[in-house]
Amino acid sequence: MKVFSKISIFILLAILFLSCNTSTSQKKKAGDKKPNLIFYLADDQDVYDYGCYGNEKVSTSAVDRLAKEGMLFNNAFTAQAICAPSRSQLFTGNYPLKNGCFANHTATRPDIKSVTTQMKNLGYEVVLAGKSHVKPTSVYQWDREWEPVPKKDVPRDYIPLDSIEGYFKATKKPFCMFITSKYPHGKYFDVENPNADDIKFYPFNEHKKKDKAYVKSKAGYYRSIEEDNTQIEKVLEMVDTYLDDNTLFIYSADHGVSGKFTVKDIGLKVPFVARWPKVIKPGTTSNQLIHYTDVLPTFMNIAGGKSTDGMDGKSFLPILQGEDVEVNQYVYGVRTNQNILNSEVFPSRMVRNQRYKYIRNFNSIEVVEQNLTGKPNVDYFIQRGAQAFKNEPFEELYDLENDPFEQQNLANNSELKAVKERLVKDLFVWMNEQGDILNEELGNMPIITPKGKKGFKLDQDTPRRQIPDSIKNTLTKDDYIVIQHW
Repeated sequence: MKVFSKISIFILLAILFLSCNTSTSQKKKAGDKKPNLIFYLADDQDVYDYGCYGNEKVSTSAVDRLAKEGMLFNNAFTAQAICAPSRSQLFTGNYPLKNGCFANHTATRPDIKSVTTQMKNLGYEVVLAGKSHVKPTSVYQWDREWEPVPKKDVPRDYIPLDSIEGYFKATKKPFCMFITSKYPHGKYFDVENPNADDIKFYPFNEHKKKDKAYVKSKAGYYRSIEEDNTQIEKVLEMVDTYLDDNTLFIYSADHGVSGKFTVKDIGLKVPFVARWPKVIKPGTTSNQLIHYTDVLPTFMNIAGGKSTDGMDGKSFLPILQGEDVEVNQYVYGVRTNQNILNSEVFPSRMVRNQRYKYIRNFNSIEVVEQNLTGKPNVDYFIQRGAQAFKNEPFEELYDLENDPFEQQNLANNSELKAVKERLVKDLFVWMNEQGDILNEELGNMPIITPKGKKGFKLDQDTPRRQIPDSIKNTLTKDDYIVIQHW
């Protein structure tokens, strides 16, 4: 019996030893696992329309929760306030001019290596769940892609929640997932008897408080934001149920709807909130300038790689880890009004640092005569574009510290001459590096057209603008720069 007892004790100790070793081994293995990366992207939502960004009249509890549990960025930007160009930056790490998608409904250059290639090479599965709006398929080779799901009694399709949940339950490999919502993009909910007092107004829209149609649209927009909030809550519940703390969750919106098609901050500044338990200190903020082109380099850095030569973006991983370091001295913006329903020739470029912002409107009414070509059919559209935005000057300069809503143009302020000259110089260096179709010289006003029969051609009607019969179909391929349409 004594011998049996000794043997039993020995076996028990051995089991405990092996159990401890196994547990330690499993923890080590879990600790060595690469983080899961989730990027939730809303569609057409102003940075000013979140509780965590100061709007107490809108329901964004899920994003507000993320801000409490993670880090809120006060100076995050996209370069273009329009869907396809904004998303192409996230997925390529390059600004729209360099990656090729600088007009809506156009394609990324076919030789670009996107997030699907870059992250697969680092051992990740790359997934798109929801709205795509990027092409070509050869550049964006998702391991899995799920379309938005129709849903009754709501104005927009839902993200594919069932597919996302099934994936979270079953996945074994580290993954990089973009969850791309169709909300709050219009068509909005129809809100009956809306009250202007339930809307928060800002310097850029306070003159519309008594505009009943605007208030009704804004109320529907707020309701659509609330609907997206329910989707985010469901996703976060899944993340907390099925995934471990080694998961970085980023929330953003592709651009602001109030500044869509512009290079103002109401279009280019985006909400950006990141949660990563045990890495990001809860309830923190960052005022550093970050950009959508920085997202892919950051993901590659987290995965153990580094950004490739020629990539515009830089990793902001050190900021997530608690270091207050500069990532970008400047961020840039692009405006292309062609290939949209209200197509006009009015391109703009923007450069911005922490305090000052410079905009050049290349086809302003001030300089339109110098942009004319001598070809009546081409000059009609150049003049038409300038007239469509006749209140926008050739140059704009804003002191964002004192004028965050860009209400006072200081371009002719002699005291800021040196500031403006420095920004102008940097802007044109950047444009040259990007291979821009514009340059500093006046008289260079290229017009673009999508390749093939798709897209919105300048010399044809669209549902929102009419072209005189005498000028319809008069532009030839020699009058255009042809861009790749999808």
